[in-house]
Amino acid sequence: MSDLTTLLEVGGPVAALGGGAAYARAKHPAAYWSTVGLPVSTLRLLSTYGSVMEACGLTMAPSRLRVLAAKAMTRREVRPVPPRRGLLRPTTTGLRIRLRLAPGQEPADFAASAERLRHAWGVHAVYVIPVKPGVIELRLVGYDVLRRVRMPRKIADGFLQVPVALREDATPFVRDYRTIPHQLTLGATLSGKSMYLRHLLAGLAPQPVALVGIDCKRGVELAPFAPRLSALATDPEQAAELLPVLVKEMEDRYDLIKARQGIAPGTPDEEITSDIWGLPEHERPVPIVLFVDEVAELFLVATKKDEERRDEMVTQLIRLAQLGRAAGMFLEVCGQRFGAELGKGATMLRAQLTGRVCHRVNDEASAKMALGDIAPEAVIAACSIAPERPGLAVAGDTSGGWSRIRTPYLSLTGAAETCRASAGMVPDLPALEPFRPDVPERPVEHAAPVVLPHPVTD
Repeated sequence: MSDLTTLLEVGGPVAALGGGAAYARAKHPAAYWSTVGLPVSTLRLLSTYGSVMEACGLTMAPSRLRVLAAKAMTRREVRPVPPRRGLLRPTTTGLRIRLRLAPGQEPADFAASAERLRHAWGVHAVYVIPVKPGVIELRLVGYDVLRRVRMPRKIADGFLQVPVALREDATPFVRDYRTIPHQLTLGATLSGKSMYLRHLLAGLAPQPVALVGIDCKRGVELAPFAPRLSALATDPEQAAELLPVLVKEMEDRYDLIKARQGIAPGTPDEEITSDIWGLPEHERPVPIVLFVDEVAELFLVATKKDEERRDEMVTQLIRLAQLGRAAGMFLEVCGQRFGAELGKGATMLRAQLTGRVCHRVNDEASAKMALGDIAPEAVIAACSIAPERPGLAVAGDTSGGWSRIRTPYLSLTGAAETCRASAGMVPDLPALEPFRPDVPERPVEHAAPVVLPHPVTD
């Protein structure tokens, strides 16, 4: 009986702790990492750092002074030494450590061994980030941060910058229109493309920008954000009327820039500009962000007359993509399907869209159209997105870099309320006033009386 009591007293708490840790790891990975995963991974890294680096072929030959000192004092063979490391910096999602590269080493050597380091130190992923020549940073991620997205509390954002998703290395993905002016976003039904669009609209709504929408699905995607939109076209006919107005607005802004370049002899060099950002603040026109949802609807034609209209709209979109950045006009082109077979101008339009975000798509051709000119690995990653992970996407740009991202959940009601609360931020653009969507007034809710009235009787 005493043995059973001892077993219960010792084994009970151990089983409870083990079960609690397993439950926390499955249901609350962030809490598990902070309490269990971080201390274990830190101890494992510190105790096996040298042997792991040697096994991965990342060690360096010792200096001559060290060899002579070791032979004089111990008479033992000096083994290769690992790269000198800095202090461990724990985070809420993992660990960070800086390494100084040995002569002849490069960051690609460590990137090639990232999978080995992940298994050796028992973490979810290891990423290699170059810091400066000769120094890299290893970012160890303790758990799958894309399974349940939680955006960092402190995110450096600014004008025309929207933190819209979380990368797989636990850093925020910020949509910066000043750096990447135009972007192509693809995604099949229920892939999370609409959620991505909501975050962009909700993030831009409080900023002093004009938001313009073309939604050929009769406005069902962009109509909830109508209080903040300066213009909205809900079918190809309205889009054919709106796009020439935007092109004319762009030409007027170029005339303003050229007028500013009529330089007097004594004008300082810093006042000479080639875009609107060099204009004085009181002369600078407000930026315009154009959202095109279901871009394939603009390419589809049924008659010869529709084909002529299509060619005009595609030409105007290409002009906006080629020349809009300097005029402060940015494009966000979205769709379920995008390929060369859409018609003339599709490939040329894609070539002007620097940013690429590809959610789960129904065919490999769309993934190749979005990411094929970035990297073959990005196409494979986009085609392997599972349907049960909506919001997961592959983001990249034409420079060749790409990463997996996932957008956190944002309800349609929450995004619409943000746009409604920012309705006063809609700028005054007379050219777009005829296309301003009608916003129905919200019905007033009358509160029920606290005391029910009773009829007076004799």
